Parts: sequence; C-alpha cells; structure tokens
Amino acid sequence: MTATSPDLDSLLPRLGELRGALAQAVVGQQAVVEQLLIGLLAGGHCLLEGAPGLGKTLLVRSLGQALELQFRRVQFTPDLMPSDILGTELLEEDHGTGKRAFRFQQGPIFTNLLLADELNRTPPKTQAALLEAMQERTVSYAGTTYTLPSPFFVLATQNPIEQAGTYPLPEAQLDRFLLHVRVDYPDEAEERDILAQTTGSHSGTVPKVMDAEAVKALQAAVRDVHVGPDLLTWITRLVRASRPGDGAPAEVNNWIKWGAGPRAGQSLVLASKARALLHGRFAATREDVQALAAPVMRHRLLLSFAAEAEQKSADDVITALLRTVPFPA
Repeated sequence: MTATSPDLDSLLPRLGELRGALAQAVVGQQAVVEQLLIGLLAGGHCLLEGAPGLGKTLLVRSLGQALELQFRRVQFTPDLMPSDILGTELLEEDHGTGKRAFRFQQGPIFTNLLLADELNRTPPKTQAALLEAMQERTVSYAGTTYTLPSPFFVLATQNPIEQAGTYPLPEAQLDRFLLHVRVDYPDEAEERDILAQTTGSHSGTVPKVMDAEAVKALQAAVRDVHVGPDLLTWITRLVRASRPGDGAPAEVNNWIKWGAGPRAGQSLVLASKARALLHGRFAATREDVQALAAPVMRHRLLLSFAAEAEQKSADDVITALLRTVPFPA
C-alpha cells in the first residue's frame, strides 16, 4: 500500500475516529494519546513515566478495545520470573497411548498490546526476557522459536517517584523503546471531568474503530511517507550533535556523558513519518521532528554528574540541540 492508495484514503479518517473513541474513556492527556498512536503506527514500543493514578492502564486497555486487539497486563514484581512472561513447557500424557510429551504453554507476552506495568520493579533477568520479543517479535524457548502475534506493541510503565527496590532499565533495553512518554498531571478542568466521569453510574465505553489488519496497513503506509533530504540531514546532525566531542554544543559537552546512537535517528525518522500520517500528511516536516525529538531522545542520553548537580535534564539538552543545530540551508 502506497501513501496515495485508495485504501489508505479510507483508513486515514478512522485515525480521527480512533482519537474520539479514546476520548470516550480517557479525559485529556492528548499529547500522551498522540505519542502512543505514533508509537503504534511506527511499529515501535513506548515507555510511559508518570505517577500512579494518571490513567496509564486505562489508556492502553481502551486502545486495545478501540482497535479490536488482544490486551494483556503484567504487573512486574521482584519475584517475577521470565517464564511468567514468556511461558513454560508442561508435561502432558496422552490418555489413549500413555505417552508423555512436553507442550509449550504460551505466556501473556503472546498478545497484541502488552502493558508491562512498573517494569523497573523486576530484576534484570526478567527485564531481559522482553528484549528478544521487543526487537525480533519472537520468543525462543527450549530451542524452539515462536512468532508473536502481529501487530505487537509493548507499553511499559515506570514510577519516577519511588526508587527503593527498583532495578533501573539498562541502556540497551531503553534503546529498544521508540518513545519515552512523560505523563503529567491533568489541568483543573480535565481533573474535574475525570471526577465527574468516574464517580457516576455511567462509565465511558470505547467503540471499536478498526481491526488488526487496518493497523498493519497503516504501519506499512508509514514507511512510504516522504522525508526530504534536508530533513534527513537535520535529523542526522541532531543525533550526532548529542554526542560529546569537538564541535558539539556546550550543553552537550557539559551535561552529557554518552550521546544517542544511530537507532535514535532511525526512531526519529519513523516517528516523524507516523506523526505526519496521523495528521493526514504524506510528508514529514520540521514541526514533526521538533515535536518528537524529546520523546525519542530523552531516554537515550546518559547525563553526567555535572548535569545532575546542576539539576539539568535530558530535555534541557534536547532543547539546546534544537536551538543550536541549524536546519540545512
């Protein structure tokens, strides 16, 4: 399917219907909703960071309902084992022949939308169980490789408040997330609407908007969205400028210990294409890159001790990059 095919013309209006469907259950959080839809369209995974009670679980469950996709939620705890996520082999006996054989019992990862709740509360051994699934869309167990359903979308959450008893995600796993989405508190009007909607007798219902085949068609169309050579050059320079060294902005050399790798550039291109398609355009623009630079790069930058001492964040560095790296003339 190309970016100008008749089938795509019929699918694009349904993206607006999808936003409306999510609004039936989720009040506000428009930026978060948009970034999740971008992650889904780009075929990437999202890491959500926010305080408890901000509707992260409700949002992804509502997304699964609107898309007619299977949704499963796993609460990550310190005693969770890899087999609790991937699955395990069971010894079964054939009552007719008396023969015994092992059968693989699929775990909750065999789904379309997986909510990995509080991923940083489980040890690295279990965190690593997600790596192959997130990158290869497969699960290997006892020498056999199993293909995960398509589409497959991991939405992981972590609580930024409590750090006791947590296991920070390693850089290699953070790099597998397309976007790092910040979930903030709602404003006063939105919070009032939340109170009214969730304490009455009528709860919001999410209508079904599209199925898995439509999602896969839109994901394929994202690849056909145009990115001009100047925009591609700018994205390349933004990512390269995030690495300390000669020619890097002063903010990078002062506050960054390790910059973003090439996967950040790939992610920024794909996410910009997905945002363009979400807005009904078949070409990405500078505005798409500016809107997604922080969600794409903030988890790929390793801050220095000086940055922590000065209370600087990765977003401060990304803001400086957007300001100091010129767009090709």
